[in-house]
Amino acid sequence: MSMLHLVNKSPYENNNVSTASSTMRSDDVMLLIEDAVYAAVKGGKASTMLEGHKVSVLGPDLAARGIAEDKLASDVDVIDYAGFVDLVESNDKVQSWL
Repeated sequence: MSMLHLVNKSPYENNNVSTASSTMRSDDVMLLIEDAVYAAVKGGKASTMLEGHKVSVLGPDLAARGIAEDKLASDVDVIDYAGFVDLVESNDKVQSWL
């Protein structure tokens, strides 16, 4: 059973990204939305928490924060709202780390 881990808070504000990544199994996916997209910035101390996990970020939230896609860690996928819906549908459960 796969799980979608939905995180919306900055990793520099609380520990949700760290906690979510430590509970993820190999078939789980993490989706970073709102201020959590800062975790995906290449070279940031939070990006190391994402290594080895399937991670996506919501493109409109990147754009709203002025983060260019070329500034992201290499394993991170950028998705739109339709991709968000696809992730929800393709995983058995959703855990919101809000």
